[in-house]
Amino acid sequence: MTSRTPSLTRPATRRLLSVCGALLAALLCALSFGASPAAAHAALTATDPADGAVVKTAPEQVRLTFSEGVLLSRDSVRILDPKSNRVDTGNPAHVGGKSSTAAVALRPGLPNGTYTVAWKVVSEDSHPVAGAFTFSIGAPSKTKAKVPSDAGADGTVGTLYDIVRYVAYGGFAALVGGCVFAGLCRSSRAVQKLAVGGWVALFSATLLLLLLRAPYTNGEGIGGVFDLGGLGDVLSTKPGAALLSRLLLLGAAALFLAVLFGSYARRAADEDQGRRQDLAFGLAFGGTVLSVGIAATWAMAEHASVGIQAKVAMPVDVVHLLAVGVWLGGLAALVVTLRAGEPIGRSAVHRFSRLAFGSVVVLVLTGVYQSWRQVGSWDALTDTEYGRWLLVKVGLVAVLIAIASVSRRWTGRLVDAPAAGADDKADKTDQKAGKNADEKATEEGAEEEEAGNETAEGTAADPVRTAQLARQKAAVAKATTLRARYGDLARGSLYRSVLAETVVAVVLLAVATQLSTTQPGRAASAVASAKDGGTAADTSPTVDPISVEIPYNTGPKSGRGKAIFMLDPALPGDNLIHVFTFDLADRPVDAAEAKVTLTLPKKNIGPLSVPLEHVATGHWSAKSFQLPMGGTWRLALTVRTSDIDQVTETRTLKIGQ
Repeated sequence: MTSRTPSLTRPATRRLLSVCGALLAALLCALSFGASPAAAHAALTATDPADGAVVKTAPEQVRLTFSEGVLLSRDSVRILDPKSNRVDTGNPAHVGGKSSTAAVALRPGLPNGTYTVAWKVVSEDSHPVAGAFTFSIGAPSKTKAKVPSDAGADGTVGTLYDIVRYVAYGGFAALVGGCVFAGLCRSSRAVQKLAVGGWVALFSATLLLLLLRAPYTNGEGIGGVFDLGGLGDVLSTKPGAALLSRLLLLGAAALFLAVLFGSYARRAADEDQGRRQDLAFGLAFGGTVLSVGIAATWAMAEHASVGIQAKVAMPVDVVHLLAVGVWLGGLAALVVTLRAGEPIGRSAVHRFSRLAFGSVVVLVLTGVYQSWRQVGSWDALTDTEYGRWLLVKVGLVAVLIAIASVSRRWTGRLVDAPAAGADDKADKTDQKAGKNADEKATEEGAEEEEAGNETAEGTAADPVRTAQLARQKAAVAKATTLRARYGDLARGSLYRSVLAETVVAVVLLAVATQLSTTQPGRAASAVASAKDGGTAADTSPTVDPISVEIPYNTGPKSGRGKAIFMLDPALPGDNLIHVFTFDLADRPVDAAEAKVTLTLPKKNIGPLSVPLEHVATGHWSAKSFQLPMGGTWRLALTVRTSDIDQVTETRTLKIGQ
């Protein structure tokens, strides 16, 4: 049985890695390329002036309100006139100390026309978001202002930033889990490589995130990495300070690793147990402080730092991240130990099993709280992107726990092996057979080596024969390693189940990274509610405002032009009506009189006269006009340019349909 185990295990392991690798690749594609501006965490909920509004006089400032706090820079809000020239003055600032607002002053004496507001801010949980809207002074006009339609980061920079974030999470798990496994279960060369590799990955990823931060938030290309001015601006923000703090903590962590795998490992057999226990206590205390500090650099700059109960959510998030590191990183440490064929005591495996179980309990408790805080309602689980990703994460955790239960059973077999019954005797027989096979393979390898040496001496090192002997030696060495790794049934089965846990954990980490870049369900629901007028029960149909351009000609040359009729929101009930008149050069021009009537022929309603008020040159308005019902209405617009010159134009409007 033992001699056949390697041949049966290797294909199964490869199939497992292939399937899980494909799943990971698909999730990474969704993580890197499936992001959209809708994934931004802060959303614009209100503006003053409103989007598309026509104001009589120029406002002193433009004000924006967001769904959560935002970080502002000197170019966060830009106001462009119809010729695309900037008309804002000073730097944007928060209004009344509210971090969820932004306001910028306008130059005095602005002429009539359409103005474009282009904005780009960074939400308090470190993600950039941008957009644009327009308003008009006096009357709408044509505009040359051009704003980018992309509300997010540069595509290459955004993809690279997301990948590096994933590497940072993986490095943290490997670093924390490897160190905890080495201190509480077993230290080995393989575990040391894992922990040091995690440190290198986390340090490199953090440095890259710091360099990519400026182009990521400013929407620049990869060349923005070399902008030292942008780096200075980043360091003055909360996310930049968090990344810099992480680098400093990782510097101290390097010294911790040197002691853990240096002095502490050398004193494993030290007769002075008191000195070793003092060193162990110091390492435990120092390692805990460093781990908490590194985890806090995520909590202080991402989801946990904004929203409701932030003071509670931040420490809960730190505990959650530590539990992830201990569990997933510990799994990786156990895998590399078993794969390397290094001896590991049953008590050490059992100790890790208890540690992993405790980590899972902590993960479930903290995860439930985080889910309630970020999702907010049952409907948000299926109606928001965050909720759907959370369901994927919950499913993967369930799969991981199911596989972990299998691993615990094999761990029990390892613990109870000395007192086992007939099955264990059969296993021992298999182990003995495997040992005999190993000895035989070693003897055959030695004989082949001697024969190869004799052949080399007698044939002046024939290259063909030398290559054949090298392949034989490699095959014998590989077979010996595989027998050592899988020779014991419980050990081989434990390795396969823990490997499956680790691969699923890698995929789970990708989903967790995607969640950290997705707008929380509670915030998404609040934004949707604000856009719907603040109530989810509003069942009114969504209809765009009506705007109709009507050419007119009253006879003389000065009586030629066009009028624009606007009806907002073009629904039964209260409506806002605007009438604008322009000459042939698209300049606002006054008429002696403008009248509007609306008729609904099918219901014999009307004509209803609209009480227009002259508010500016070429601009008439009715702030509140009640339409009794929807239907196909006939609009009659009368423009009089002199005492005797006038014309009436009619149009058909579909209102509320």
